[in-house]
Amino acid sequence: MTNVLSEFTFPRTGLTVRNRTVLAALTNKQSHDDGVLSQEEHHWLTLRGKGGFGIVTTAAANVTEHGRGWEGELGVWSDHQVPGLAHLASKLSEYGAVSLAQLFHGGMRSPFNLTGVQPVSASENTEPSMMGIVTKELTHDEIESIIIAFGSAAARCEAAGFSGVELHGAHSYLISQFLGPNTNRRSDQWGGDLMGRSMFLQRIIEQVRAQTSQEFIVGVRLSPTIQDLGIELQETLQVAKWCAGWGLDFIHVSCWDVFQTQADKYGQEISLTKWFSNHLEGQIPIITTGKIWDGEDVRFAMDEGADLVGVGRAGIAHYDWPQQLSKGDSSPKKPPFTVEHLKQAGLSDTFVTYMSRWDGFVIPQN
Repeated sequence: MTNVLSEFTFPRTGLTVRNRTVLAALTNKQSHDDGVLSQEEHHWLTLRGKGGFGIVTTAAANVTEHGRGWEGELGVWSDHQVPGLAHLASKLSEYGAVSLAQLFHGGMRSPFNLTGVQPVSASENTEPSMMGIVTKELTHDEIESIIIAFGSAAARCEAAGFSGVELHGAHSYLISQFLGPNTNRRSDQWGGDLMGRSMFLQRIIEQVRAQTSQEFIVGVRLSPTIQDLGIELQETLQVAKWCAGWGLDFIHVSCWDVFQTQADKYGQEISLTKWFSNHLEGQIPIITTGKIWDGEDVRFAMDEGADLVGVGRAGIAHYDWPQQLSKGDSSPKKPPFTVEHLKQAGLSDTFVTYMSRWDGFVIPQN
C-alpha cells in the first residue's frame, strides 16, 4: 500500500506534493465583510501548512460579490482581495505546502438578506432555508458572465501565488445546481440531458484554463449523490470521467463518510471511493474525504483507490495531523474538544462559535 506520507506528483504538470494529506476546504466564517482574508483566517490556514499538510485548501471563496453563501466568507471576486491571498500563498509556500483556493458560487444558496439581490440558479428553485424566496433563472448572458468570473477569480489566485484552484461542484452550490435534474429543468444548451447539464462546468474549466498558465493545478470537488438535486452516482461517475478528458488535474470525491457504500448490479457493496477509482481507471488523481480521523481510516481510503486523503474536522482539531501520523500516533484525539484546545489549534472565537453548532464537537463552557 502507498504510504500517505510519501510524495505525490501531479502527472500533467509535474508538481510534487511533499505528502498525500489534504486539508479540505472548510467553512470558518473568519474573513472580513468585503471578502478580504483576515489575520485570524491567515493564521488558521498557515498553521496547517506548518503542521505538515501536503495541500492546504482555503474555505469556499465566492467568485462574484452576489454569489456569497454566508457571513465571513472569503472572496476572490475583486483585485482588492489579492494582497491578502498573496500573503497567505507566500506563507504556505514557505512552510512547504501546496496551496489551493476553492472557487464557488452559492446560486440559490446565496441568501437575499446577505447579498441584497434575488438569488439565481439554473432554473427557478426554492431553497428550504431561503424562507420561500424563488430563485431567478439565469439568462444565457448571465451564465456566460459567471463563467468568466470563475476564470478571472482563478487568474487572481495564480497572480497571488497559489498553486491551483478547486472548483466547488459539490454540496448543492451553483455548479451542482446545474448538474442536478431537479434544479436544472432548462431546455436550452445549459440543460436537458447530462451533457447539457454539465456544460456549465465544462465551460468554467475551459475559462479557468484560458486565464491561467499550464502549470496551474485545477481540480473539481463532486458529491457522489445529492438527493434533493436529483444527482445520482452513475451520472456523477460519468461527469468525473468527462472531467478527466477536460484537462483537470484531480477529482475530489466529497463522500461525507468514506465507509459509505453503494451496491453494484450484482448486489456487492462498494465504497464510494472505490466506485470512482474503478470507473476512472487511473486517468486522473483522486482525493477522497469523509470522516477520516486516524491511520486506519487513511489506510482504508488509500486501499480503496484514493491517491490523496483529505480531512475536515480532524484538521480543525489537529493542525499537525500529518505530523502525528508521521510520529506513529495513528489515533489523534476525537471530539469533543475544549475551547482551549481549539484555540491552541489556531481557531478564533468566531470559528469556535461556528464549530459549536456541530453536535458534540465543542465542550460547552459553564
